[in-house]
Amino acid sequence: MCDHCVIENVKRRMLSRRDLFKAAPAAVVAGAGLGAGALPALAQGAQSVVDMTHVVDADFPTYFAKPGIAMSKEFDFAENGFNLFSMTVNEHTGTHVDAPLHFSADGRAVHEIPVENLICPLCVVDIREKADADADATLTPDDLRAWISAHGEIPQGACVALNSGWQARLGGPGFRGADDDGVQHYPGFHVEAAQMLIEETGAIALATDTLSLDIGASQSFDTHYAWLPTNRYGIENLANLDQVPAGGATLIVGAPKHRGGSGGPARIMALV
Repeated sequence: MCDHCVIENVKRRMLSRRDLFKAAPAAVVAGAGLGAGALPALAQGAQSVVDMTHVVDADFPTYFAKPGIAMSKEFDFAENGFNLFSMTVNEHTGTHVDAPLHFSADGRAVHEIPVENLICPLCVVDIREKADADADATLTPDDLRAWISAHGEIPQGACVALNSGWQARLGGPGFRGADDDGVQHYPGFHVEAAQMLIEETGAIALATDTLSLDIGASQSFDTHYAWLPTNRYGIENLANLDQVPAGGATLIVGAPKHRGGSGGPARIMALV
């Protein structure tokens, strides 16, 4: 079907539906009531849902300091009867998943991450005090041991998230923390913490509120190379970690599913 035919067909459908919506407001209300009633069953007793995803646009910081997303409008509602954008996106933009393939020759691509690994018990390790004192602070095995002592063993299939408080710096140069030589400075996981989680727990994901699982100043990406080749995955730029408890929440990772991808922007939520 030609573009003109599609546009005209959409306009006809819009006109016919306007009368339907005017005539049946009660049906809309009834439908909304059914949707609201379905939420508790889906949430399995959760009291709230926390959005863990940043809004992404061309101004959102990226590791390479280049815009990670571009959008161009192909169709406009006023002219065509519908809106449609074309997007160009760097896979590692905004709140996003690092698939095992990102730092391995033959690890799982993003579409190959098992769906059961995308629903995770969430363990939040707070290193904000260290990060306030040192932008190059790391989450260490001692931090993990302290979390375990306070909250119990890390559950099977967990996502272990680093809360450095870095979200507060978003919108300014401090988020990337680049110095005069272009070296970035923000917290990350120490490789020994990643190794401890691999060897002693069944954790399946690492997450951070910064641009990288490794500290910003890293040139060797030790944590990426230790973690991702084991077919575990990562999450970077996770939002709102201060709105979820240290333990007990469930993370739902809406990973993208483009074939062969090394990762991609994700819509991520926590059931609390």
